[in-house]
Amino acid sequence: MIEILSLIHSKGDQTLVKSIPNWDRAPWIETTESLAKLKSHPRPRLITSHLPVQLFPKSFFSSKAKVIYTARNPKDMLVSLYYFAKMASMYDDPGSFEQFLDRFLNGADFLYGSWLDHVKGWMKLKDKPNFLFLTYEELQQDLRAGVVKVCKFLGKELDEKTIDLVVENALFRNMKDNKMANFSTLPPGLMDQEKSKFMRKGITGDWKNHFTVAQSENFDQVYQEKMKDLAAVFPWE
Repeated sequence: MIEILSLIHSKGDQTLVKSIPNWDRAPWIETTESLAKLKSHPRPRLITSHLPVQLFPKSFFSSKAKVIYTARNPKDMLVSLYYFAKMASMYDDPGSFEQFLDRFLNGADFLYGSWLDHVKGWMKLKDKPNFLFLTYEELQQDLRAGVVKVCKFLGKELDEKTIDLVVENALFRNMKDNKMANFSTLPPGLMDQEKSKFMRKGITGDWKNHFTVAQSENFDQVYQEKMKDLAAVFPWE
């Protein structure tokens, strides 16, 4: 999503995404070093966050700022997070996948809290005009349609050729080769990509290579119980 927004913002000009790391193009609002970066960015600014809605800056809720909330099949998310935890210094050793999964199902808090609570919290805004909900699965199935949807939400009119450029540069294979997107410039002390690549597979359904049938059924039971009151239907359901 950072890549898509960067390219829409630059009207398809690749200079930005090939020369500036994505964390400088769209600073993380929850990091202390981002304040100075954001102050120096001309409006409209791109801001990234993993914060749950209750910790998000309160000024947003009375502003004209727009939020694009991107979620992913929680089973695939958990697999992705497991490999990220193996290589990122901000996480403790995740142990085995079975142990990691058990922690998730038993309600253990990860860095940004529970995925289930996170999604339920933000989806309370789903009917707001300045809130757009997209899924990783939608973008995988039809990236171009996703880009067009984002452009419409932002009020950005791009011609067909520019949209093609945005799509091409936001493809997983091209981002994986882009040092400004794949985090390979970070020192191993922060992200050790010898343990696992930051951009690993870029597919949907990889959870099937990690979950046993019993684990999947147990996950579904917990998921359905936790999400039963949410008036939304997701592609993975």
